[in-house]
Amino acid sequence: MAVEPVPGEPAAVADLPDERALVIADYHAGLEVGLRYEGVELRSRADERRRTVLDLLDRTDADRLVVLGDFGHAIGDPGGEEREEIEVLLDALSVPVTVVKGNHDGDLGGLLDDRDGVALTPGHGVRMGGVGFVHGHTWPSPDVLTADVVCMGHEHPMVRLEDEVGGARAERAWLRGSLDPAPFEEFHDADLAIDGELVVFPSVNDLTGGTWINVAGQEFLAPFLPAGLDGGQAYLLDGTRLGAYRRV
Repeated sequence: MAVEPVPGEPAAVADLPDERALVIADYHAGLEVGLRYEGVELRSRADERRRTVLDLLDRTDADRLVVLGDFGHAIGDPGGEEREEIEVLLDALSVPVTVVKGNHDGDLGGLLDDRDGVALTPGHGVRMGGVGFVHGHTWPSPDVLTADVVCMGHEHPMVRLEDEVGGARAERAWLRGSLDPAPFEEFHDADLAIDGELVVFPSVNDLTGGTWINVAGQEFLAPFLPAGLDGGQAYLLDGTRLGAYRRV
């Protein structure tokens, strides 16, 4: 397959023309700063996040890093700790970086535009060979949608798992299944050659929370979910298949 999850990790490897990419979603640099404004005091985990990315690049022998949006956490211009975290990470990388613009990346261009080897895509995504990349807060372009596999972030899928004695825990999850052309063709008002897969990535940042896929009353954030994911399956990070994601 063109896109394969890294076992036990919220990341995948994508086979692109002439290179291999490590793909992650929702890094949310500086998240702790945002939480402080909400009254939640947490020490910065910037060092841990950076080491995670560097370790994954080393383990996968990737030639490129692709971030599926929300590289930063602030909606506006990243400043202070968030800006420093992004700069320190980029300085530590030895591979080119593609950042797909997410809803938290509105003013990220001012930080990334002058950096060699770093590209910020439009919000509707980008296609590299047979793989399309999009954040998911807005509709993907037709070019992205007609890829063999479309990778997206934004949702931070989560499942609530209960044991026999009533204990519960939260786990990050993957969603994967066939793209349903109908909602995308309606939005673009065109017939599209959609015959690929959609892979919804867990957040690489374990502090973000997310969309509970098996808790009543939860709604998806992406405008094309759940309609655009036809018969998708849910998986834990360790590869355990939970079954149809709408009936977990």
